[in-house]
Amino acid sequence: MRITDLLKESTIAMDLTATTKEGVIDELVDTLFNAGVLNDKQAYKEAIHAREAQSTTGVGEGVAIPHAKTDAVAKPAIGFGKSIAGVDYESLDGQPATLFFMIAAPAGGAQTHLDALAKLSGILMNEEVRAQLLHAKTAEEVIEIIEQNDEVETKEEVVLAPTGDASDDNLVLAVTACPTGIAHTYMAADALKNQAKKMGVPIKVETNGSGGVKNRLTDEEIKRAKGIIVAADVNVETNRFHGKNVIMVPVADGIKRPEELINMAQDTSRPLFEAKGGAVKSSGSKEKKGFYKHLMSGVSNMLPFVIAGGILIALSFFWGIKSADPKHETFNAFAALLKNDIGGNAFTLMIPILAGFIAMSIADRPGLAPGMVGGMMAASGGSGFLGALVAGFMAGYLMLLLKKSFEWLPQSLDGIKPTLIYPVFGVLFTGLLMNFVVNPPTKWLNEAMTNGLNGLSGTNIILLGLVLGGMMAIDMGGPFNKAAYTFGLAALGAGNNAPITAAMIGGMVPPLAIALSMIIFKNKFTTVQRGSIVSNIAMGLSFITEGAIPFAAADPARVIPSMIAGSATAGALAMAFGCRVPAPHGGIFVVGLDKGHWPMFLLALAIGVVVSAVIYGLLKKKPTEAELSEEAELA
Repeated sequence: MRITDLLKESTIAMDLTATTKEGVIDELVDTLFNAGVLNDKQAYKEAIHAREAQSTTGVGEGVAIPHAKTDAVAKPAIGFGKSIAGVDYESLDGQPATLFFMIAAPAGGAQTHLDALAKLSGILMNEEVRAQLLHAKTAEEVIEIIEQNDEVETKEEVVLAPTGDASDDNLVLAVTACPTGIAHTYMAADALKNQAKKMGVPIKVETNGSGGVKNRLTDEEIKRAKGIIVAADVNVETNRFHGKNVIMVPVADGIKRPEELINMAQDTSRPLFEAKGGAVKSSGSKEKKGFYKHLMSGVSNMLPFVIAGGILIALSFFWGIKSADPKHETFNAFAALLKNDIGGNAFTLMIPILAGFIAMSIADRPGLAPGMVGGMMAASGGSGFLGALVAGFMAGYLMLLLKKSFEWLPQSLDGIKPTLIYPVFGVLFTGLLMNFVVNPPTKWLNEAMTNGLNGLSGTNIILLGLVLGGMMAIDMGGPFNKAAYTFGLAALGAGNNAPITAAMIGGMVPPLAIALSMIIFKNKFTTVQRGSIVSNIAMGLSFITEGAIPFAAADPARVIPSMIAGSATAGALAMAFGCRVPAPHGGIFVVGLDKGHWPMFLLALAIGVVVSAVIYGLLKKKPTEAELSEEAELA
């Protein structure tokens, strides 16, 4: 879509009479409304003012781009107005604004118009274009100027120095993002790229816009980068920048201070960024572009429902196992509310959420609806987690096929693809496949697995605990950990509490063991490392295995085998002692629900923690003089 598909003569006000910011907004809103762009003028104006309240859209250089993405917009459009005298628009550079582009984007608009708006932001960074627009005499001339500069969008890449290449040691990376993802995101990106060209610095900019992430930074680029600029007013992925020189500023700074930010990115004396939980790979890495990335997207979005729903259901048991049953003598109204309504609904949503976000990871937003419907059908059809996994991947790849199949439609119908064509056909085909192809065999397999688990006893159940407990400590939040946990959830949903008990106790061991090892073998750890004793105890008791990741990342050869030994021991002992915790999460806070066996659970946990702590403490070497010296310098 070209910019002039959105900018029409009817949306242009050549000579604004307003002398204030409020007046400019009123005139441009009236222009859009009179052109039939808005279905609710007042609601759109309120959305514009709400955006201005976040940060001014007077981006400097005489340009202001007020914008809003709202249901009050009937169709996407761009309004234009100019004021030769200039208006105080509270611009970032403190100078009057003379050129005004008001962007009206519908809440469910197509990606094509967002691409056009991104191009407009880039065009306005050109000083010559701004001068031409300011001196244009007619609406036709304005459109002609934009048309001449509205080049076909090219694939974003690293902007190279005049004589350099992408492998230069001074490579700078950047991420830009604003609340609406329409104007500031792309203007900051262009400002940084233009300035980097002037300075002869190679740069690559990732934009987190309304249409999603573009030009995503790769792990290899992050590894090579001298510095990374994060110019954003919303949350973006930053854990992938662990150990790098990172400059975090508002998106407006990317527009008004690009030279200063690029210089800071090349300053190797700055302190390095420390991500919460240690380094992680970006979701743009090759390793995570396939099955694992999509699975983890589903699991990570499902976990809040699992944890909240599971713990609230578990809390209802304090009034008795049957306290939520109105027919039972122990019935308690609050317990029923926790189990049947609040916790129960949260727990019910976890399967469709799992499937929906797997599909969304594969096919972006169009995959969410068919994925969630497929997940609901898996839950109601008896195929449970296994069915939800199949539903998520099936719906995601089905949506990719549908996108490809409807490419032949004319561009004028792009707006109805994400709102009508994709959801209708996606949900229909996913539902049919789930009902006739996926659910019958998956339900049978799910029941067979449940019957097999229920039949385990003696040595077999101890071996299961050994394997699940050990898996939780292999990568402490990675694929082995999540596979064991998901298996436990599936069994819990089918009424078997043994696997989730083994997984939970296995996941609690690593942080607790590391804390105990630091207490017992104090001289083998630095002061900074020992400072995490309390946090590791808290995370371990809460069943947050990831607390051990920084230690595992720093010394995997010693930490991982040590943790596996203790976690596997704890899992096996818990099964041997007959422990069965009827909750999917919560750690020490839900152990008491295992009536009659909770002391044995704590005993199994204590033994596993001691095993890991002692092995790790014996294997670990004392800190070197260099490490102690570095710590002293930091202190």
